[in-house]
Amino acid sequence: MKSRMIILPLLLGAVLFLSFRFLDSPRLVYMSKVPSITGTYKLMSRTLPDGSVIKPPMVAGIATFTKDMRNFNVMWTDKNGKHFSYSVFSNYKLTDKDYTESIIFGIMNDEISGKGITYTTNQTKTVPITYDGKKLEIQMPFDPPKVTYEGNKMTATAEGQFTDYWEKVK
Repeated sequence: MKSRMIILPLLLGAVLFLSFRFLDSPRLVYMSKVPSITGTYKLMSRTLPDGSVIKPPMVAGIATFTKDMRNFNVMWTDKNGKHFSYSVFSNYKLTDKDYTESIIFGIMNDEISGKGITYTTNQTKTVPITYDGKKLEIQMPFDPPKVTYEGNKMTATAEGQFTDYWEKVK
């Protein structure tokens, strides 16, 4: 009887100790955070609404995310040989709830629509994110695409315009 009175509190203490150790494990802490999007992504192909696929050199892009900066460059050529290009350098912050981007400098050259060159500077916007533990989705604050990060892949979808497929190369 006396041994049960000693063993029971010891077992209870061990269970509580292990429970707190488990809750504090790096795996669970990591799972509750948004994954890192740092790295360099290369545009591999673009699918148009009619199902046709365009590959380099008709479409090209590179995107680099450091822990707090974004450098993004994309260019494509339409069937008439006109070009569209967009380059932006910005600061960003990604939390478990939102994505904030502050453009330092951006330039767009839109020969396709005839708008020509436009510049963007000193603008900040915040958008909510969606994260299910595997897939992160961001409706980019200054660009039309919704961007999905999953593993080493990035997919950018601009409804009715295109879906771009990017791969992490570094």
